[in-house]
Amino acid sequence: MSAQNKLNVLLVDDHEVVRAGYRRLLEATVDIAVIAEASSGEEAYRHFFSYHPDVLVMDLSMPGMGGLEASMRILVKDSTAKILVFSVHENEVFLTRVLDAGILGYISKRSASQVMIEAVRQVAAGSVYVGQEMMPYLIKRKVTPESDAVTGLTPREFEVFHLMANSKSVNDIAEILNLSPKTVGHHCTSVKKKLDVSDIAALTRLAIRMGVITP
Repeated sequence: MSAQNKLNVLLVDDHEVVRAGYRRLLEATVDIAVIAEASSGEEAYRHFFSYHPDVLVMDLSMPGMGGLEASMRILVKDSTAKILVFSVHENEVFLTRVLDAGILGYISKRSASQVMIEAVRQVAAGSVYVGQEMMPYLIKRKVTPESDAVTGLTPREFEVFHLMANSKSVNDIAEILNLSPKTVGHHCTSVKKKLDVSDIAALTRLAIRMGVITP
């Protein structure tokens, strides 16, 4: 197959070893080429509009702008963007946020290698693709007062919520997300208000009940 007929992929993950492994996997096919890589949401946003890939393969948890926020910003500017999330997170909260954002695909990083290849092809064709390992969570998608509250969080607030529930301090979160402690403090206050929790213990219990973290 000629180079111009291949599906061009932008691969985004903050771990170089992970990117190298998926690049080898994808480029072992006859119809997929990795035209660029990125290690952050900010870089993914810039590269998307520089390279115009057929499919953007996006990790969710990265320093700085996370994959969900970057994807949403891309979709605001280009509603036709075809994005496939591959993530370590396997629960209906993450899946719901991704699909509700207009992202076409979601697979787990523990998926078999062939799943990634099939997912890229399906998403490139404009089809929604949810990995088999995510199907139980797709079936469990439901609106409850708690899930509705979490849906109301912005992508940045959701990242802060996830990190707070994982016992990260304000300074830890500021370093991970490349934000000022003051900005993180504002996000923490907003998260607790939106989720109607008064302290970290209550927030953590909520995160565990919803499967955002595991105890």
